[in-house]
Amino acid sequence: MKRLLTVFMLLSSIVAFSQSKVEMLLWDENPADTTAAKLAAIRANDFTRDPALTVYIPKKPTGKAIIMCPGGGYGWEATGHEGHGMAEWFNRQGITYIVLKYRLPQGDCNLPLADAEQAVRLARANASDWGIDPSKVGIMGASAGGHLASTLATHYSSPETRPDFQVLFYPVITMDARYTHMGSRVNLLGENPDDEVVRKFSNELQVTPHTPKAFIMLSSDDNAVPVANGVNYYMALLSNNVRASLHAYPEGGHGWGYGDGFLYKGRWTDELEMWLREEI
Repeated sequence: MKRLLTVFMLLSSIVAFSQSKVEMLLWDENPADTTAAKLAAIRANDFTRDPALTVYIPKKPTGKAIIMCPGGGYGWEATGHEGHGMAEWFNRQGITYIVLKYRLPQGDCNLPLADAEQAVRLARANASDWGIDPSKVGIMGASAGGHLASTLATHYSSPETRPDFQVLFYPVITMDARYTHMGSRVNLLGENPDDEVVRKFSNELQVTPHTPKAFIMLSSDDNAVPVANGVNYYMALLSNNVRASLHAYPEGGHGWGYGDGFLYKGRWTDELEMWLREEI
């Protein structure tokens, strides 16, 4: 009986926060066309083509929206625990949650940024249908996806594509060879990038007073992406009088995302939920 009651409560919770889902190609000339071939392209794990959005719309939207850029070192994309796996949690808060399937660089370091900018355009263009306030559209990313999110936050080309806030999980920030994640750097910029390109994509050097506010989280024992990435970005934000919140957890390594194995999952979810409620 107790088991049946637990199942019933779980199902009731799922129904209460059930989502409507929209899937669309990012650069689609005919978004009304939802053929099986198009849906297959959107859902494929080929990140060299067919960039796309998956939009999870909550039952009771608050107007806030988050576009998530999964990590993967610019060599693949971890769309599970750093992507779709977070949808229900955000929807429970009334947040429209959007997973961005962006193109990998493949020799063109501007491709991921172009896709991130288009994602923001589409979120605002579809604001009324997706339960979004156009002034509350944020970008989020994990690891190399955090680099993409912070690149958008520091390199947006117009007010139309400027995110209103940024959320970064254990982000790659710099391309400085002394403390970058080399796999991300090579995949984004190539083996021997010139100094100008390295500086351009070292986002701690690109912060201005117009960079959007930030929530940054990382593990102190991250051996994949040096913590100096997130810490130096945080300091650059403060130096430019940009509101920022840094959360460093004692252990956990790299790549935890929404996984239950991370000891401090309850802490980061509580802290991020509070920040989104109070700051956005």
